[in-house]
Amino acid sequence: MSAGPLQTARPVRSNDMQGRRASLVCEVAIIAPSSRLDAAVASSPGTRHRVNEDSHSALDSDVPLFVVADGVGGGALASRASRQLVTLLHAALAHARIEDETVRRTLLDADHEIRASIASRTPAAGAATVALCAATDASLAHWLIAWVGDCRVYRVRAAADAPANLLTVDDTYRQLVEQPPSGGSLDDPARMIGNGAIDSPNVRHVELLDREMLVLCSDGVHRHADPAVIGRVLRGATPLAHRCNELIASARAHGSHDDATVLVVRRTERRRAPALSSHSEIAKP
Repeated sequence: MSAGPLQTARPVRSNDMQGRRASLVCEVAIIAPSSRLDAAVASSPGTRHRVNEDSHSALDSDVPLFVVADGVGGGALASRASRQLVTLLHAALAHARIEDETVRRTLLDADHEIRASIASRTPAAGAATVALCAATDASLAHWLIAWVGDCRVYRVRAAADAPANLLTVDDTYRQLVEQPPSGGSLDDPARMIGNGAIDSPNVRHVELLDREMLVLCSDGVHRHADPAVIGRVLRGATPLAHRCNELIASARAHGSHDDATVLVVRRTERRRAPALSSHSEIAKP
């Protein structure tokens, strides 16, 4: 769905905590009749890979659809898988009616297509995890969120000092009560896009009130930033894109060496001045 005209797109470059150039940091605004949506993203490569294996929405559209994908480390063509996943989701959903089964089917189709794409280039397995948010009404107050794996979505309330509220549940072996493969961990993702192991992607609906935020992030962020830190940093006074970068810097300071991506969507209700009544009179002294 198209919510309104794209208002701004301001790319900003900055350095991460390790002094290396971060990926493009971008901030945009989408204006709807009753609300304004500000979105910003920052992504930084870690030390474990030669390239950033995370991917995210480009923030170059007026469609309120946002995706973060994380190429599975150690898998084949991880960066390609995450980029392809973001591209496929935007191509299929940008102008579609956002409904549970439509999103589930799109994720399953992407699983099949990415698996075939990797298989055409290498016999090794590869995949990506993903989190997605899409507005389902013109007020931008109602959202569908979907996820596979351990990319997460949080909601940050407007109230000061409130920790971020986790809206997703990681598809880990521990959560699904499954045994990981030899050498794996119970906290590794057991469901991914591209390995053919999913049958029903996770979907839920949430409401976004005035001055609340949705936060999509890869595990390079959330494994090293607890909900209290996420809430505190993202309610800061700097521009939204800078806050995204500050959250990555905080994760780095607390031990993150993985690729790290955070995308934030903030909704603000637009106040309209009350119309003057045609019967109103000017008070006489």
